[in-house]
Amino acid sequence: MKGIIAQKLGMTRVICPDTGKITPVTVLFVPEAEVLQVKTVDTDGYSAVVLGGFPSTKKLADKGNISNKFAVIKELDIDTDGLEKGAKVSLDGLEDGMEVKISGTSKGRGFSGVIKRHNFARGRETHGSHHHREPGSVGMCAKPGRILKGKKMPGHYGVDKITLKTKIVQVDTENKLVAVRGAVPGAKKGYLTLIG
Repeated sequence: MKGIIAQKLGMTRVICPDTGKITPVTVLFVPEAEVLQVKTVDTDGYSAVVLGGFPSTKKLADKGNISNKFAVIKELDIDTDGLEKGAKVSLDGLEDGMEVKISGTSKGRGFSGVIKRHNFARGRETHGSHHHREPGSVGMCAKPGRILKGKKMPGHYGVDKITLKTKIVQVDTENKLVAVRGAVPGAKKGYLTLIG
């Protein structure tokens, strides 16, 4: 199992030269990452690798803290075999057709209603109706006399960690680009992790 840090550049499409089938893809920039720490069951109680990617500005790096040298630091639950502190990780292990698990932070949508946030149905649009986009009744009877936790209501929507599985369509090692099928979470220039 291999893991890497990537940056979302945007979406485009790839046309298969044989069949002419069009596949929507998201293009990811995958620079070389550095292993900052290798966690083992003996030392930390679990197995993981801490990667640092996207070198930070010189002003921050001069402070001497290793975390200031990288703009992104991610801990990945991958095999630690053959990885040591200071080793470089690149997209060499990724290949076309490989299934990967992509994690990222979804776009923030601010305070949203129940129709957008929870996919509720609209109320009637007929004459005399005042119930168009309201959530409806949320109350309880005298017992318990309160609204239980977890009730679907309006509130903050987005900025959640999203993980999905998809396949690699194309790998461009020269330009450090990877095209994966479909959409991935987050905005353009957002950071993602790939595990495959």
